[in-house]
Amino acid sequence: MEGHHLHRHHGQQQQRLQPQNTSANVDVTDRFPQWSIQETKEFLVIRAELDQTFMETKRNKQLWEVISTRMKEKGYHRSAEQCKCKWKNLVTRYKGFETMEQEATRQQFPFYNEFNAIFTARMQRMLWAEAEGGSKKNKGTQLSSDEEEDGNEESAEAGGGRKKKKAKIASGGGGGSSSLNSLKEILEEFMRQQMQIEAQWMEAFEARENERRLKEMEWRQAMEVLENERIMMEERWREREEQRRIREEARAEKRDALITALLNKLERQEM
Repeated sequence: MEGHHLHRHHGQQQQRLQPQNTSANVDVTDRFPQWSIQETKEFLVIRAELDQTFMETKRNKQLWEVISTRMKEKGYHRSAEQCKCKWKNLVTRYKGFETMEQEATRQQFPFYNEFNAIFTARMQRMLWAEAEGGSKKNKGTQLSSDEEEDGNEESAEAGGGRKKKKAKIASGGGGGSSSLNSLKEILEEFMRQQMQIEAQWMEAFEARENERRLKEMEWRQAMEVLENERIMMEERWREREEQRRIREEARAEKRDALITALLNKLERQEM
């Protein structure tokens, strides 16, 4: 009996503890909510402002802390690691959508324009660094990839061979020729994107110009129709006025003739 009583008491304690475990599970699942579109756009704005600093800094862990702090100031509680993972995922998606058409890309990846602006500004900074020459060119080629930055930092934290890997990265990973080739490829890709953007802009401009011409032609035709209707209505009004004037003159002549006849009759009666 005593063992049976202890067993029932233990079962009651488990039943009391079960709702607490359920609430703990709910707290765990609600701890990391999904990123909304507005939150992601705010995150990309902050990341774009710090993009040049990312490109010039070898250790970017503190920069992700800065981004996390600025996100908290805007009301979004995200850790530095969450921001870093979100950026890597978005970069991977952006590179997957680069070869697709622009309309389809906008529907499936709503942050394409933000990423295009970030990487276009980065290309321009690299072009300016290339024009200035020297150490800035090596710095631009050294930190031109976000995946290399993150990979170098993670491997340094895990292994401890930070200095050797940084020396390999600084040396260009295989000589100056490969760096020049990669820079040429980047410049060619940048020029290709610029030409594509310009061609799309010209097509849109021509389409808007043709639409404006068609609307102007339709407006002129409508104004001509209205002008013709106004002229016809004015002519009909003048015809009606002329007919009214003729009728008034005829009535006046008849009235004068009648008055003259009555006066003549009265004169004859008096005589």
